[in-house]
Amino acid sequence: MKLARTLVALLVVVPVLVAAGLAVAGGHGAADAASPATARFHDLDKAMDAGYTIRLADAAGIECIAHSSEGAMGVHMVNGGLLDGTIDAMKPEALVYEPRADGTLKLVAVEYVVFEADWKGAGKPALFGREFDYSDATNRYGLPAFYALHAWIWKPNPSGLLYAWNPNVDC
Repeated sequence: MKLARTLVALLVVVPVLVAAGLAVAGGHGAADAASPATARFHDLDKAMDAGYTIRLADAAGIECIAHSSEGAMGVHMVNGGLLDGTIDAMKPEALVYEPRADGTLKLVAVEYVVFEADWKGAGKPALFGREFDYSDATNRYGLPAFYALHAWIWKPNPSGLLYAWNPNVDC
């Protein structure tokens, strides 16, 4: 009888532990949903066909966004039709690309954006268990105040999956 209980316990516990280990080793948890939804956008032409046609530049005209001490984000391709005040993990408002030496762009992250004036939720918006970062109206892009959250689903970020700047991205 004791052997039977042990076998039943193992049959219940082992699959749970294996699944948990796979989630930790190979996944991003809640952000995993964004990967299949954006995989086709490794092809920039497909991203543009889907509405990601606005190439964001800061007020100085710089398109590859970098921070002097924290790393870079890259080139943001924005879908203006998605800037509607809602948040959908499967439909990021921006795709973030890293420039390659040959001039092509490599998809490295997605970004969720909502303008403060359009946000109807209580408190800051949140996704994947993390609140969005806030940029007031004095931001470097000349945009109205907004909330944003990056998810580095296509390039590892040693600073964290949901941290804005990635020290492994070059402009």
